[in-house]
Amino acid sequence: MKTKKKNLLTVDEYIEEALYNKKFGYYMTKNPFGKKGDFITAPNISILFSEMIAIWIISFWENLDCPKKFNLVELGAGDGEMMKILIKTFDRFPIFKKACNINILEKSNFLKKKQKKNIINKNTKWLKNIEDLNNLPCIFIANEFFDALPIKQFIKKENKWYERNVKFSKKKKPKFIDLLFDMKKFERKIHFKISHKQKFIEFAPLYLKYLKIIGKKITLNNGGILIIDYGYLDKELKNTLQAISNHKYSDILDNFGKSDITHNVNFYLINQMIRKFGSFNITVTNQKKFLTKLGILERAEILTKNTSFIKKADIYFRIKRLIDKSSMGELFKVMLITNNKNNFRLGFEID
Repeated sequence: MKTKKKNLLTVDEYIEEALYNKKFGYYMTKNPFGKKGDFITAPNISILFSEMIAIWIISFWENLDCPKKFNLVELGAGDGEMMKILIKTFDRFPIFKKACNINILEKSNFLKKKQKKNIINKNTKWLKNIEDLNNLPCIFIANEFFDALPIKQFIKKENKWYERNVKFSKKKKPKFIDLLFDMKKFERKIHFKISHKQKFIEFAPLYLKYLKIIGKKITLNNGGILIIDYGYLDKELKNTLQAISNHKYSDILDNFGKSDITHNVNFYLINQMIRKFGSFNITVTNQKKFLTKLGILERAEILTKNTSFIKKADIYFRIKRLIDKSSMGELFKVMLITNNKNNFRLGFEID
């Protein structure tokens, strides 16, 4: 695998090819979700996760004074499992359902076909570009979306910045090499100083693109974005790049196009980026606090009231995976971004 001119790709170019190449890209040729795939996401673990998100969305819509029409936008819908349960839950709220225009932004045609089989709703629209949204209030949902965006990596050595690249060879395994990089020029180009007090940087240019568009929509039309992803809150960026195959970590430079390549989202960086595009209310918590405050344990109690021990144990085992400290409970963060006039905080209340 090589570019037309040289056997060298920046890390984000390498990830883009590995994940999204139309012929052999990981997300373009297979379904990575579930037991038979390479990893399991929260909607695949328990339908209660998606039910909690549905209740949160309806509550947010009510906070917006129940607009007669609004856009619900899922960014990267995976196999469509979460949206399927969202729609099933919305069926119990006819006024809300009538107001809701469902939109999905999905890059993979392969996954889009999976989603269309899973989501039985004729009013669901698949967007080619996020810019195609009309000027209605928008509620964006991004569950494990940002971690799948290709990132650049930069490292500081002896007060000089280098960009990490992947070098290919016909006979040898690809390897990482660091090439001298003009960071000041790059920061002028993106209008964002990412290198301040940093020694190592992971930066996805698409973060800025999506946050700019979403920020504008939120500012002009009201609404907000709920981001759920595994990540960290530190001001100092670090190397979190990783590959996953068959539910296990693998070498990033092995199995090109056959394993997922991802990174831990830095929520402090997202906070700094979105503030470039306006004045927003931003709050963050972890997945355990978010789901428990929404009532996932109370919902489980209702569901298991007259069920068998085995079914009850299964439901609570799945919830434990979502909220336990040693599993997803603290590793996954939840961030809400609204315009500065909106103080909606369901799921983010302080103890």
